[in-house]
Amino acid sequence: MSSRPTLDYRAKSHLSYFAYACHRYSGLLLACFIPLHFLMLSQSLRGMQGFEKSLALTDVWVFKFGEWALVILLAVHLTGGLRLLMIEFGPWRGLRKGWIQLTILFAIACGLLFLYFAN
Repeated sequence: MSSRPTLDYRAKSHLSYFAYACHRYSGLLLACFIPLHFLMLSQSLRGMQGFEKSLALTDVWVFKFGEWALVILLAVHLTGGLRLLMIEFGPWRGLRKGWIQLTILFAIACGLLFLYFAN
């Protein structure tokens, strides 16, 4: 019976492991967001009053922060997925550290643009 291999400190401190973890956790958090989104949308089926009541919740600062975090998560997951597709199906070899840095910069830019254009 073979034991499961473990990653040492060097592997976990590599930039590609950080990109893997960001892509994995952003996908999990986005999957947790979907039921909440459907719950909010289902309020519209109960009539205009229920929907307006649930929309009033979005004026609280916690929801504003959540919207900003959602934009960051979407940007990280999108660019991380594109990076993986390019590595998988492209003619390139290796982990492409430059693409990881581009992913981080794109997510930061999306978050800053969201803050700039919100209200």
